[in-house]
Amino acid sequence: MAGETTYLELSQDGGGAHKFYEVTVAGTSVTVRYGRIGAPGQTQTSSFPSAEKARAAAAKKVGEKVRKGYAPAVAGQRAARSVTRRQVVSAPSTARAVAPVLWRFDTGSSAFGIHVDEDRCWVGNQAGHVHTLGHDGEVLARYQLPAGVKCLVADDFWIYAGCDDGTVYDLSSKLPFAAYEISSDVDIFWLDIREGVLDVADRNGRLTVIDHEDEHQWSRKSSGDHAWMVRRDERAVYHGHARGVTAYAQDGSGELWHTPTSGSVLFGWQEDHAVYAGTNRRVVQRLSKATGDVEATYPCDTVVYSCATSPGGRYVFAGDSSSSVYCFAADGTRLWKLGTGGGSALSMQYLDEKLYMVTTDGALVCVDASDGAVAAAQAGNVPVPMDVKSAAAVPTYTPSRTLATVTAAPATGIVVECVQEAGRLRVHVVSEGYDPSWNVQFPRHIREAGARYVIDALAPAAGGFYRVRGEIRRLV
Repeated sequence: MAGETTYLELSQDGGGAHKFYEVTVAGTSVTVRYGRIGAPGQTQTSSFPSAEKARAAAAKKVGEKVRKGYAPAVAGQRAARSVTRRQVVSAPSTARAVAPVLWRFDTGSSAFGIHVDEDRCWVGNQAGHVHTLGHDGEVLARYQLPAGVKCLVADDFWIYAGCDDGTVYDLSSKLPFAAYEISSDVDIFWLDIREGVLDVADRNGRLTVIDHEDEHQWSRKSSGDHAWMVRRDERAVYHGHARGVTAYAQDGSGELWHTPTSGSVLFGWQEDHAVYAGTNRRVVQRLSKATGDVEATYPCDTVVYSCATSPGGRYVFAGDSSSSVYCFAADGTRLWKLGTGGGSALSMQYLDEKLYMVTTDGALVCVDASDGAVAAAQAGNVPVPMDVKSAAAVPTYTPSRTLATVTAAPATGIVVECVQEAGRLRVHVVSEGYDPSWNVQFPRHIREAGARYVIDALAPAAGGFYRVRGEIRRLV
């Protein structure tokens, strides 16, 4: 059956919003497609009891967008705005020895995003692929997202992928969904998240803070552009950019300190009492979180692309533009320098005497960073790295294009309802055993006043709200 389609765009001058919204009615189904102009966007389909109710729901969606400034347009007439991809070069390592690489996994495209926890490793690349692997290199699952992955961040159980299309996807459930939609004028460079509050560093040197409801809280423009670092703790947000590191009060009330670094910040890491900034002037610098004072400097031989630490900052690791990886003692003493055996490390993380890196050649690499393995490597004795292959049977998950419907909630399902509160759509739990006053972190694009949904599981989060775990279905 041919559908009735309404296509709208909102495009503002001066780098503002540049996005589209398309609604198609086909019988009892309503399909919404939205995103940045020039991109495929995301698609969501909902079913209704009758064609009349489907048309009414579509008209309501269109009306809401028109009131926000969207206007009818012709798809394809406006060009897409450019998305910044980090321009990097990678030279061969000058180190005499190669790091003891245990295994290597080729993701197929340049990769920036990495997260390693007690259970598995996550890696995201520029093609929008996110893979999860066991610590032994076994590929467990694959996600296909609509746009390139800039970074991967974790908040307790939840894993988020920030993508080139301005969307941050929650990968914690079987099917990924859009948890945050960053404004179209924000070109994401890096993310951090704590207790549901998302911090976004962008190309223009801005810091944007968004709450768990995917609503803007506050923003600041730092003195430098190209902000490749943002880290948050319970006290502050630490923003690294072309002119150094700036700390802001976590509620946005003001700047706490600013420290010029030796060169532009290209990567950041944090421990309990310090932040670490890797720069294009060949150093990693450790800054006090309390005062911003530079406490130690870790000199490398070329531009620093990434850095990490062992717990407590006992060891400091760095990856440079010449495919080398370094280890320093806390006081700045260089302990070793080894070649990666491949490209330059664009991101890294240390866990249980292993250093995990994603490189310019698109590989996720696991290095044995124990003292014994490094000493053997310096003597020329390194293991033959296992070349990890992704099995054809590995499941692939994509953001759901259709919101499944059910006529009754299963016994284990949790019912939530979307309601209007002070002009905003909020989601509250209807099922017993939950606090009905708490909001549910819920995708904004599928919220409809009065609609009920069934969720597999909910988990309480610090700050007094619930997070979704599992599939979301519409209750009709």
